[in-house]
Amino acid sequence: LNWSKRSNNSFLAKSNFSSKNFAILVILSPLSTSRRTGHYSVQNRARNAPGKPPYHRCNSQDSLDELAMDDYWTEVENITLSGEGDAEPQEEVQLKVPDEGEQEEAWLTEAGLATLFDESASDPEDMMGLLSTLTRTQAAAVEKRVEKLQQTLRKRNKQHQVPDVRDIFKLPGTPESKVSLPPQSVSEPETDINLEVSFSDQALSYKEGSKGSSEALTDADDKLPNFKLSRDKTGLTKVGDLSPHDMKKVHRLVLIEMTALFDTAGIDLKAHKAVKLKVKESGLFGVPLAALLEQDQRRQPGTKVPIILQRLISHIEDEGLDTEGLLRIPGAAIRVKAVCVELEGKFYEGLFPWESLKQHDAASLLKLFIRELPHPLLTVKYLSAFIAVLRLPTKKQQLQALNLLVLLLPESSRDTLKALMEFFQRVIDHKEQNKMTLNNVAVVMAPNIFMFKGFRNKISEQQEFSLATETANIVRLLIRYQNLLWTIPKFIMNQVRKQNTENQKKMSKDRAMMKLLKKMAYEREKQEKPLSEVDSSSQGFIRVQAPQFSKVSMAVQLTEELQASDVLSRFLKERCLDEETYMKDLLELNPSAEWFIKCIQR
Repeated sequence: LNWSKRSNNSFLAKSNFSSKNFAILVILSPLSTSRRTGHYSVQNRARNAPGKPPYHRCNSQDSLDELAMDDYWTEVENITLSGEGDAEPQEEVQLKVPDEGEQEEAWLTEAGLATLFDESASDPEDMMGLLSTLTRTQAAAVEKRVEKLQQTLRKRNKQHQVPDVRDIFKLPGTPESKVSLPPQSVSEPETDINLEVSFSDQALSYKEGSKGSSEALTDADDKLPNFKLSRDKTGLTKVGDLSPHDMKKVHRLVLIEMTALFDTAGIDLKAHKAVKLKVKESGLFGVPLAALLEQDQRRQPGTKVPIILQRLISHIEDEGLDTEGLLRIPGAAIRVKAVCVELEGKFYEGLFPWESLKQHDAASLLKLFIRELPHPLLTVKYLSAFIAVLRLPTKKQQLQALNLLVLLLPESSRDTLKALMEFFQRVIDHKEQNKMTLNNVAVVMAPNIFMFKGFRNKISEQQEFSLATETANIVRLLIRYQNLLWTIPKFIMNQVRKQNTENQKKMSKDRAMMKLLKKMAYEREKQEKPLSEVDSSSQGFIRVQAPQFSKVSMAVQLTEELQASDVLSRFLKERCLDEETYMKDLLELNPSAEWFIKCIQR
């Protein structure tokens, strides 16, 4: 045996036996029976331990050195120790698996297709506009959920008629047909991310062309493919560039596309629901992200990332990112708890003594903030989908799935996650000094992002071993490709544009009738009230006329906070343009657009 001492008071023994390499890790500490130790010995122990489930390596392990995962288990132990002795232990997150049929109903509702099982749920015309834009694989995903719901309702003997799936995609006045698969460039480089063709359609083409072959996922740290987005003259659309109205349409389409992508790979996603918890309504740590942002926005309007998180990141950077072991070396647990209490009482008053806060303590507080969120940053709803990303057959598909999942996150989670990923990248940029590479940062931060309260009680050791490398690889991809993941794919933009065009055509047809009815109503009111028209503002409403737009008029309720820009936004659907956009090419796509310049807060 060749023994070599490691920095964590352990020895690694290597030998060659029957042409196979074996490694034995001996931890010389009282924690030698912990899960951390089992991570390295379980594969050999499983052969001789009756009844012990064998430990299967997952593909994701090939891209992370198993010995580097030692930092993961060290971080898990630090998290466990930091939670001991809490005066007010936080309530554990309870997960609920939807009942049969409930998941399909929830999915169809979120996708804007609730009319398929509840006629009073939404506008049928709006639903048909959405369905008319779907690709072949997207349509198949919708059909699959409708069929499942039909089967469930038949079992329940529920007297409710769900439309036949063959009728769903048959638009009035058009022959029954499926949307054809868009052509895909044969010469497309492997490192280019095609944003013009549906990701699920690309995955289907890959599946049909590969005949079951799989890509080897063996890229090491910092040797991940240099994926880049294919650009055209209309520019890229980033999160935040669209109006809330259009982002709602984007969310629906992205949900359908994400589901279709996983369906193509034969991966059945089971969405979980979080049981409602008793949570803090104010403060800094352990407060729901949305509530914390609402609290911060009262102090600083336009805040998108919690102020306390911004301040912690700023303090760590002010102290210098060259500190060795930054994010990995924990602060003193007792001191961190004391600082946490002090921050709760003095932060908003501006009385906290930042000059006395040590850098490693600040890093521990940043990780504590993420862990103490009542629900995971990646949300209970999509957490399992994030983990399932690594089951997709290629790195490109994994990246495409992450892109869609980032777009599906609530705005508060998405913006906070982006701020964290940008900070982690700045730490990695100083890796020569702080010894924190992409792998090191991903391994240390994975348990903080994925382990919510009670997480370890809900899984077995076997599952935890597997999830360790899987979650570390997910964080690794989020950091490495963050410049790509917050981009809205062009094929989604085209589908939104098509919906808007169809809606505009419909409204244009009705415009003449609306004007006529409006004129008739005005004349009638004028005859009935010849003396003076009742001031609508006295009743809390004003009517805004806009004959040049699709909505020629609108009644707007007056409130103390209503501003002129709020009224304008109800008529205009805005999109911020990429600075590299070629205006002539964009005008050809959207000939009815109007252009203006204004300042916005990022």
